[in-house]
Amino acid sequence: MKQRSFEQLFLGVDGGGTNIRMRLCDENSNILAEEMLANPSNLQLNDGKNAYDSVLRLSKIIFQKAELDLSIDGKRTYACFGMSGARLNRARQDFSRHKFPFAKTHICDDIDIAQIGAFLGKDGAVLIIGTGSAGLSIINNKRFQVGGWGFNIGDDMSGAILGRELLRMSLQAHERLIATSELTKNIMAQFNNSAEKLMAFSFDENTKPATYAKFMPLLIEYFERHDENAIKLIEFEMLAIEKYIHYFKKNGAKEIAIIGGFGERLLPMIKKRFGKIIIKAKSDPLNGAIILANNKRD
Repeated sequence: MKQRSFEQLFLGVDGGGTNIRMRLCDENSNILAEEMLANPSNLQLNDGKNAYDSVLRLSKIIFQKAELDLSIDGKRTYACFGMSGARLNRARQDFSRHKFPFAKTHICDDIDIAQIGAFLGKDGAVLIIGTGSAGLSIINNKRFQVGGWGFNIGDDMSGAILGRELLRMSLQAHERLIATSELTKNIMAQFNNSAEKLMAFSFDENTKPATYAKFMPLLIEYFERHDENAIKLIEFEMLAIEKYIHYFKKNGAKEIAIIGGFGERLLPMIKKRFGKIIIKAKSDPLNGAIILANNKRD
């Protein structure tokens, strides 16, 4: 089989708190290959080593899928990595010091590729609501960025924070500080109804933000069953989102797009609560990364 040849290639990467996604396009924006790995790729995890290993591993997979040679075609590839945890300037700088097999690599926060993808370079605000959370609005070339400070001190709209809140609530219900429900009973049953085992889980070095976020499908399931504690937790989430929406409206945003797996699951509820200002993104963050890779090639 004759190998395909391209003058230029563009690689977009969306490195999230739970998964990493990658898309390879030709100079006409035709998609040649796209893949995902279930690897947390936040630059704050293990000093970015997890993210770097994930990028290298997925690069090999995607070039092979496109029937291209990474060692040759990588040299004509312009890449943009939109990475969670890249809000911290030091994290971006440290990650950019790694060797990548590409002609040029641009490192940015995942919120940047989300905003560009959602509005195709035009004005608008975007909220990422996934394992982590953040917000960015571009209005008349002015940047309004909030959140994105990580699990320990931020991410208040995130699935990780809500998952942790679910475990806290379940523990309080177990100790009869608050009313129990089928949801909290289910959670405690996963820890053999032992507060000690839940505590040990919380201190385990393998318990990461993504670990807490994995409880979100269960929360949604019980919310749809009208579980009282699930309803309280979704209201907790809506109040967190409301702060960001108020901030963006105050600063001139006319449209707010919701990005991220958890946010997309909540989108009907968010639209019902906050109205027409909430829209569906025009394209995804990977497309934003491809656009940015093209813009940054010179």
